Amino acid sequence: MREDGKIDYLEMPGGELPGTKAFYAKAFGWSFTDYGPTYAAYSEGLDGGFDSDEAASKPLPVLFASDLEALLARVTEAGAEIVRPIFSFPGGRRFHFRDPAGNELAVWSES
Repeated sequence: MREDGKIDYLEMPGGELPGTKAFYAKAFGWSFTDYGPTYAAYSEGLDGGFDSDEAASKPLPVLFASDLEALLARVTEAGAEIVRPIFSFPGGRRFHFRDPAGNELAVWSES
């Protein structure tokens, strides 16, 4: 069950995506759902995905929100820097922020 503010998904850099997928399939038996040529999702304990887009250079923890705008307001009020305002993606909407330590995280919602 998804809960507000809990880590719900982990995106990681995918590098050369076919090779990355082959490694995780062979080493751990993972399977993937492809979303275009640069993204492959997995559901292996913690759901996540590999992003081979050049902009994906670090892991990105993704938290869940039942009310995206309300959580955006809380994150902003707590002092986070919003690095990507709310945008749509296949499966929902999300925003990205940087915490006081400089870590980038995202928050997503199904609607």
